[in-house]
Amino acid sequence: MKRIQIAILLTVSLFVFSCDKQKQEQQSTQQEKPNIVVFLCDDLGYGDLSSYGHPMIQTPNLDGLAAKGIRMTNFYSAAPVCSPSRVGLMTGRSPNRAGIYDFIVGGHNPRPNNRDLVHMQAHEETIPQKLKSVGYATCLSGKWHCSSLFNEPDKQPTPDKFGFDHWFATHNNAAPSHENPRNFVRNGQEVGEIEGYSCQIVVDEAMDWLGQQQEDQPFYLQVTFHEPHVPIASPPALVQKYLAHSQNENQAQYFANVENVDIAVGRLVQYLEDNGHDNTLIVFTSDNGPETLLRYPQAKHSYGTTDGLKGRKLWTTDGGFKVPGIVYWMGGETYNGESDAVVSALDLMPTFCELAGAELPDRTLDGQSLTNFLKTGKVEREKPLLWAFYNALNDRVVAMRDGDWKLMARLQYDTAYLPKIKNVYPGNVDSVKNAELVDFELYNLTEDENEWKDLSADRPEQLDSMKVILNKEYQALLEGSHVWERSEHKN
Repeated sequence: MKRIQIAILLTVSLFVFSCDKQKQEQQSTQQEKPNIVVFLCDDLGYGDLSSYGHPMIQTPNLDGLAAKGIRMTNFYSAAPVCSPSRVGLMTGRSPNRAGIYDFIVGGHNPRPNNRDLVHMQAHEETIPQKLKSVGYATCLSGKWHCSSLFNEPDKQPTPDKFGFDHWFATHNNAAPSHENPRNFVRNGQEVGEIEGYSCQIVVDEAMDWLGQQQEDQPFYLQVTFHEPHVPIASPPALVQKYLAHSQNENQAQYFANVENVDIAVGRLVQYLEDNGHDNTLIVFTSDNGPETLLRYPQAKHSYGTTDGLKGRKLWTTDGGFKVPGIVYWMGGETYNGESDAVVSALDLMPTFCELAGAELPDRTLDGQSLTNFLKTGKVEREKPLLWAFYNALNDRVVAMRDGDWKLMARLQYDTAYLPKIKNVYPGNVDSVKNAELVDFELYNLTEDENEWKDLSADRPEQLDSMKVILNKEYQALLEGSHVWERSEHKN
């Protein structure tokens, strides 16, 4: 009888030991997956940080991340305007494929171009969804702007449907301004007015959420600042700091707004360090280039800079979508320094999936993994970067970067140029899909980053080669682009 009892005890002990060992191995595997934090600004220009050349704005926290990590000088957003840029970042796909051609309007009123229907559809797969599938906790704090009917889950998907365990967001801008906003929603519930400034509020929420997470579970945190998009409001002490060095108070407000973001980033990074999150990959960037001063009346504070790049927000020249890009892997061994590699926000999805051990979406991706880039600061692109922004302020609405070269083109349908388009729907889809690429401009961006010297007449062989590539890539994009139809018009 004793032998039987001993045998049973040994069996139970071995089972418990095996379970403990398995649990420890699972925890170890989880801990090896890096935490990931993405900071996304709204309308921050390429030259708006001191580490990117701004002579006045002080951004010591971001400069510190750039000094310890990788400061990218050729980082591109997925679009030159907010909504498509955000959808592109989260899906790793050109936003045209998702049917997000311009910023998303809100409201229920039908529009002749079906623009009221536009939203990120439920079948799109996102970074938080893929990371959640391999054990990540996920959180969104800040601006959403990926649906026309915000917080109406019976009509359009809310952030939780795209993999966010916790979401604290606004539809579009902070209202009535960055100061004391009253339009945040937390997990479907309206919050009401919150005292403070938007960037600090979203970081507070992020830290509160982090404090509730399991210690051994990796996390994905997407912090989407409203700053420095209008309507701008900044702490008076920071505004006062810049007044003596500004053209006027509006410019001082803008400078202070950017520094306030830097302070918010610094607070969250310090929290990560203080709480032992020593395996965290941090990415900081912007959704597009800076707004044009006084393009509309509310843009009176829009003193962002492109550091000499041609164009601004809503342009397909580099000022529209070449933005600051900083990567710092806290606790990781990566390349350290400046990199001129051509990198896109579209690359974040495949990069994060590879680092986390998640499967890629079973669909066409336009980005590629940057895991080797993180080690070397170099990347060989598998295919060129392509933008088709039909409502651009400049004439050439299609642009492609391939290596050192950039090719731009207008679109012509029949005998006229294609008019500016905010959405693709049955009323214009034929003209969009049958328009011809014409009036090419060619630039060597390593020699002429400001796009002043059109080389299309001087380099005919390069032009012809690039035209072949552009036509192929653009046709492939057209074939995969979504057309917005009302249900009663669908076959």
